[in-house]
Amino acid sequence: MNLRRQPTFRDIMFAINGSILPRIARRLLAIALVSVVAILAALRHPGIFAQFGVVPFTLIGIALSVFMSFRNNACYARWWEGRQLWGELMIAARSFARQISTLPAADRRYLLTRVCGFTTGLAARLRGGDEAAAIAAWCDIGAAAHGPNPTNGVLCSIGERCLNLSRQGTIGPVHHSLLEAQLCRLASVQGGCERIVSTPVPFSYSLLLHRTALVFCVTLPFALAGSLGWWTLLPVLLVAYTFFGLDALGHQLEDPFSLEPNALRLDAMCRAVEREMRSMLDDGELPSMADCGDGALR
Repeated sequence: MNLRRQPTFRDIMFAINGSILPRIARRLLAIALVSVVAILAALRHPGIFAQFGVVPFTLIGIALSVFMSFRNNACYARWWEGRQLWGELMIAARSFARQISTLPAADRRYLLTRVCGFTTGLAARLRGGDEAAAIAAWCDIGAAAHGPNPTNGVLCSIGERCLNLSRQGTIGPVHHSLLEAQLCRLASVQGGCERIVSTPVPFSYSLLLHRTALVFCVTLPFALAGSLGWWTLLPVLLVAYTFFGLDALGHQLEDPFSLEPNALRLDAMCRAVEREMRSMLDDGELPSMADCGDGALR
């Protein structure tokens, strides 16, 4: 995720890192080549594109812009919901750590390391990584590591330990219910994230937008070449950059947990949870945030 908040004039003119341009460069080049062909044809055979009017493209462009805004709003809503869920995870982790601060050191270490294991396991699960290996770096959950949902297995191990502490009288019934409530919040976060991953934007919805934008940008040069000549490249590439850029940006936001530049910085949020849990355990020097360089966090 790129951390730049407001682009400067220099960024607007020259910034490549963090922009959507590298993702759509090939498509822009293709549109430029089509435009050159249309311009050369119009110069060689004046009036060849006289039947191409600008008005239909104006109407289609307005409709396409509205349609694209709806799709991007839907994709941004998925991104924002993912960020809210991970914010809820961090709140639940902090609350859980605070509520067990009076327990013996061995019990606190057992529980808090598993909170870190749950966080890193969930990030790996959402990104299609090695979920069991991510959890194993923090704790051993036994046979659950080889099951269909190792991350939920971490929560089960935490719940079992809390239940044993309640039976031993180390914590009271009210205290145990408060801890169980935080575990339910963590389980709810996992379920919400899995819902986003397993329910993409409908394929036909995205396909319709891709095709319409492509046809519009490919045919637009033929409507402008006769009257604008070589100046046709300027409006055509500007329109293509806008439509293709919004399309590519929506595709990145559709999966908020991916490794795309505009996806959520899950590594950094996992590291934030780790830092706070380890600070509760007095582990000394804490790890730095997950900086990927160039002002970006993963």
